Amino acid sequence: MIKEPIITKLAPVRTIRIFGGGQLGLMLANAARPLGIRSVFLEDAPNCPATLAGEVMTNADYDKFANACDTFTLEFENTPLSSAQSIESHAKLYPPSQALFIAQDRLNEKNLFNELGIATVPFLAVNSQDELNVACEKLGLPLVLKTTRGGYDGKGQFVIRTQDDIKTAWAELGDATKSAPLIAEGFINFSREVSLIAVRAQDGDIRYYPLVENTHHNGILAKTAAPAPNAEHLNAQAQNSIKKLLEHLNYVGVMTLELFVTDSGLIANEIAPRVHNSGHWSIEGAVCSQFENHMRAVAGLPLGSTDIVKPSVMLNVIGKYPNLQDVLAIDGVHFHHYHKDERDGRKIGHITVMCDELNETVLKVEQLLK
Repeated sequence: MIKEPIITKLAPVRTIRIFGGGQLGLMLANAARPLGIRSVFLEDAPNCPATLAGEVMTNADYDKFANACDTFTLEFENTPLSSAQSIESHAKLYPPSQALFIAQDRLNEKNLFNELGIATVPFLAVNSQDELNVACEKLGLPLVLKTTRGGYDGKGQFVIRTQDDIKTAWAELGDATKSAPLIAEGFINFSREVSLIAVRAQDGDIRYYPLVENTHHNGILAKTAAPAPNAEHLNAQAQNSIKKLLEHLNYVGVMTLELFVTDSGLIANEIAPRVHNSGHWSIEGAVCSQFENHMRAVAGLPLGSTDIVKPSVMLNVIGKYPNLQDVLAIDGVHFHHYHKDERDGRKIGHITVMCDELNETVLKVEQLLK
């Protein structure tokens, strides 16, 4: 009697092709490998982080990339929508292209939030300088003017604080209206920024990671505390909101919902249809990381526990690498190097701190990152 190869019992999907080859792709592949799943990437950037984890193909070989496998995922929400829709015509893509359609356009995103009863800041579409003047009058100042498409880590936005800023804001962002409207968002008073990561399996099972608190510097995530302190009373609202989104989109994989904490509750900012920087702590800090759970979902495997192993703090390494020996000399730290060149404002690694003396250890690591 011929026995079935063991690998088919362990991994119903043996290869997953990933749009993007950055650090998120690298960490997805690292999580998939112990499950017996191979990763192949589509990325044009030379020497990208994913070269450490699997085969990297460029758009010159797109047809080969797109037709040699039946299961795909992505690491970046700005994956071309046309490519995602083309893949769906003959293969499985998780998350679905509809999630990209929503996440790639801030107006689509805010409108869906409101349709599902998820609270947002007040907002208006802006197609001209006259409409910007009207938005400033209706929403009041200050407000934030943003491109509806593109923009990442604080890019593609302008804070209008006074009437004198209106002309400057339009000069900086107005050209974007040639392809899509801008969005004007009213200011709200909030005490902190949090995010919730959830994962949905192909059978509809949903698991939630704890709400985490995020600190940004110059529009870039600098620190995540897991779990968010004193946030237990916010979990139900956050989980209810992301559950609505996951089920409405028939979503499979990891999704992140970014939120503001206000006196009246949570206000939704945006979603990321992918694994997220605010979940990197989960590699060491959760029973099953966001990366493994995403690949489990994409492969049709049961989801793992999202319980916390130990409270953690994740610190992004931005612009310049610290001395590795100095970092690792501190007990309770885990260093992740993205194999990217140093550059101002660029995320090139992260450090997760897990120990009994958490606050004191975080301060030590932060000194090394200055």
